[in-house]
Order: sequence, then structure tokens, then C-alpha cells
Amino acid sequence: MKNKRLFLILSFLVVVFHVHADDLDDFIRGQMQKRRIPGLSLAIIQDGKILKAQAYGFIDKDGKVPVTTNTLFQAGSVSKSVAAMGALYLVEQNKLFLDENVNVKLKSWKVPDNEFTNEKKVTLRGILSHTTGLTVHGFPGYAVGAKIPSVVQILDGTAPANTPPVRVDFVPGSRWRYSGGGYTVMQQLMVDVTGADFPAFMKKDVLSPLGMKNSTYQQPLPPELAKLTATGHYNNRSLVEGRWHIYPEMAAAGLWTTPSDLARFAISIQNAYAGKPGNVLSQSMTRQMLTDQKNRDGLGVFLQGDSTTLRFGHNGRDEGFDALLTASVDKGKGIVIMINANDNSHMMGRIVDFIADYYHWDGFPVKSKPAAVDVDAKSLTAFEGRYELFNNRMVTFEAESQRLFTLEDGFVDEEFVPVAPNKFTSTDRNVSVIFITDANKNVTGFTLQDNDQHYERTVPRIGPLAHQTNADPDPSRTPKIMTALQAMVKGGKMLEEASGLTLGAKRDFAGGMREPETLKSLTFIHSENVAGRGIKRHESDVSEIVTYQLKSNQPDTYILVHLTSDGLVTDCDLVEK
Repeated sequence: MKNKRLFLILSFLVVVFHVHADDLDDFIRGQMQKRRIPGLSLAIIQDGKILKAQAYGFIDKDGKVPVTTNTLFQAGSVSKSVAAMGALYLVEQNKLFLDENVNVKLKSWKVPDNEFTNEKKVTLRGILSHTTGLTVHGFPGYAVGAKIPSVVQILDGTAPANTPPVRVDFVPGSRWRYSGGGYTVMQQLMVDVTGADFPAFMKKDVLSPLGMKNSTYQQPLPPELAKLTATGHYNNRSLVEGRWHIYPEMAAAGLWTTPSDLARFAISIQNAYAGKPGNVLSQSMTRQMLTDQKNRDGLGVFLQGDSTTLRFGHNGRDEGFDALLTASVDKGKGIVIMINANDNSHMMGRIVDFIADYYHWDGFPVKSKPAAVDVDAKSLTAFEGRYELFNNRMVTFEAESQRLFTLEDGFVDEEFVPVAPNKFTSTDRNVSVIFITDANKNVTGFTLQDNDQHYERTVPRIGPLAHQTNADPDPSRTPKIMTALQAMVKGGKMLEEASGLTLGAKRDFAGGMREPETLKSLTFIHSENVAGRGIKRHESDVSEIVTYQLKSNQPDTYILVHLTSDGLVTDCDLVEK
């Protein structure tokens, strides 16, 4: 009887677990279908161990080869966190020092001194916390078969490097600004002090000790590992040519790995923080790693929550791949998600929230659904349009069924519910938008309220969605804009010699634009005067944004052209509505 009772209890638990797992799997598959994500792999950490490792979908959109938990994904900037552990290991070996001028140990290359480094120098602490003043935010990588530059060529911005030189352009330590260029300086620093190539050092002293057997910084991948990879997809779900890009900027963006391996990395941080033996870093160094240096940035990881709910993590993006790692500092919980697509939505955040809610984790905020009020259709339509969320990062609202929905990459993403006539609250996050109008009741932007981070700021309006053609108020400038855009597509000498472009656009589009491949004609749709709204692209203030329908190799596409007060083109964006 006793054995029968035990059997029934165990059977019940198995059924509960499967129901539980099925609900989670169904949610993830639903999110993937909604966003047309080809493949996803994840690992869930509970009580300091991997509770669940699961793969969904396929290695590419053809849907023939399933993703497995051993399929390799590019980690993007999550590479920085793992590389940071290698650098901090060298600090503990007294081969590097957190607050020493990095030029003391750099041999193959030096950070060029200038007026910003007279008093303060670039340090490893500053690199790890993005406070050095070093330039170059991120890297596009190099197509398979392209000529690959050395790290020194990347740091100096010389051919065949496709990014500008890494230089200091504000006083180190004076403020925070994300810099993949800084982590590339760190990569050269680590090579110079160890005498080993970067992938070999990281494998020997970080990856292997942590049991990250499916991880490597090798760029390009050797053929036997290339067979194990997922294929990258852009935000329109087109394939990355050659399946993925090559990243000689290994510390910043070059890690190939799996969610389970990244979970092992996160668990090692949790264990070291708790003082458990057998980790790459000591307890004291790990606690430094998880101490806010500036702007909620530790040493190689970003921090969330307060002292009782502290989490660490990082997001990542390479061409065709996105990744997310988040883990509690002292509660033994965490989630790693990797996808073979660039997806600008909140999908991965929704999956994190669902998992945290499902397992009843504290320290991971759970969002309650806001109560809706009625808003008339005319007002709702007036809020539709595009807004400059961050520099060069738009958010698009579309009205439907008494709600506003954001559009990301042409797919519906986040739902905003009206809680007041001009205020809408997200159903995904503890975030609200309050729309702002001018004296003529035209919407000019919105106030973004983030109630978790306790801040608010103004987000300016770019313009409406593209609905119908209008009379062009200045048809004579359209051919000039067309010539400037064609030069931006081609890049190189054609761009250098082109008129009608800002210096910033000429510099940043020197390598051309991936899309559209062709530009055949422009049909005027709309013009919006945005002078004084604080919109800035490629270091120039934007005064007017003109929307054209674009005849090109991509059907039903619109292009937003950003113009300065003197009519120069400083940027453009391709959109679908």
C-alpha cells in the first residue's frame, strides 16, 4: 500500500511537470510563430543547476534541420561578459591591473593619447564598465570569404577593417558610453600579456574550467564546428549570406556557444559570489564584477534590481543572431535564450517574464494587466506614427481595436492599453507613454515613463504611417535626394564625391548600405517638420523627415529621409507602412 501511494504521488508529479512544461513550450512556440523566428534554444537555471535545456524550431527558415541543445549560436555582445571573466582572471594572476593605464601592458598597439587623456588614462576597469571614452559602439563582422583584418587594423580603422578607428573622445571616467571598441582594445591587451592567441587562452583558462565544452572564440570556425551551427536571419527573416558573419573582434562579439554553456558561466558567477570553491574567479573579484561602476554597469555585466533582488546579465546581437542572459546574484535562478534571427521586439523579455511567473521566482518583476478606458477612434488614429525612441532607433505605433500596438520589423509586437485619454500602458512591461500635442493639437511626441527604472523622458515624433500619396511641396529636390541615396547604397568613391550629404553620413555609410540593393524611383508621401524636436542622426540635427514610396528590389517599401536645415541628407530608414 505504501509503495502504491508513493507511485501515485510520483505519477502525479510527473503529470504536473509535463503540463507545466507543455504550457511553457506552447507559449514559446506561440511567440516564435508570431515573430517568425526560425529557431530558439534556451536554458533555465533553478537552485544553481540547469533545470531545463530545450531547443525549438530549425537551424534555418527552410525548416528541415531541427535545432538541438548542442546547436551553436553566436552570442553577440554576451561574448563581452565571458571575455571579462578572462580579463579579471588575469587581474587575479597579477598580469593585469584594473586601474593601470592599459598602454603600460599593451605591446602590439597603443591607445593614442590626445587632449582627453592628459589627466585620465584608459584603464581595464573603464573598458569593462564602458567608461573609458573609447569609440565604436559595435561591429557588423565580415562576410564569409571576405578579407579579414587583424585586430590592430580594426583598432586603427585601416583596410580591410569596416569600422572607424578606436579612439578616446571624452575624458575617461567622466561618463558612460557603450563601446565594443574598448573590448577590442582589451582583447589585444590580453593577447599581449599572455602571449597566447585569444581563443586558446579563453578555452584553457575560462571555457574548459567551466565545462563550456560547446563554446569557442575561434573566428572563423573550423569546418567540424561550422557543421553544428544555426544559420543567421536578418530582421526581415532573409538569410545572412554565407550563413553568418566572421568576427575578429572576438572579445566584443565572437563567441560561438549554447544556452547551456552560458548557463554554466552564470552558475559559476553565482557560486563564486556565494564563496563556493572551484570557480575561475574568487569571491572578492566576483563581488567587484557585480558592483555598479556607473549606469548600472558592473565589470562586464549589466545589473538590475535592488540589493535583495540583484540580477546580472547581458544582451547580444550579431548579424542574424540575438541572445539574452539574465541571472539572480544569490538566488540560484537564471535564463539564457538564443535565437537565429535579429528580432527587435520584446519577445525574449516576454519569455523571461513567463518563465519567472511560471516558476514563481521572486526578484523577477511580474507585470499586472492595466485596466482600459475608452478612447475615440479619431484620437487613437492621431497617436499612430513613428517616434525616435533613441538615436537611430524608432518605435512605431499602429491603432487597432481600442489599443495601440508597436510594430517591429513589420510584425506586431507590444500592446499598449489606454488608461487615460492620452496615456497608454504596456501589457508587457511597467512602462507608459503619455502623448504630447502642440497648440494646434498635433502630436509632437510622447513622454516615456519607466516605473521600474523610475525615470521619464520625452520621445519626439518622426511622422505618421505612410497611407496615401500627397502633392510634393518641393519636387525639385527629389532628384537630388535620389542621387544622395544612391551614393549611400553604393558607398566608396561614389559616396565621397556625392553632394547633398552630411559629413557624418559620408563617414558612416562609406561601406554602403545592405538594403535596398537598388533604387529605381521615389514617390512623395509626406513631409514632417521636426526642427527643435531633438532628433539627431550621424551627428547632424534633423529638421525635416520626408517619406517616399520606394520602387526598388523590395516591393511595398517606404523610405524615410532625414534632412538637415540646409537640405542635406544625413540618414534614411526603410519601413513597411
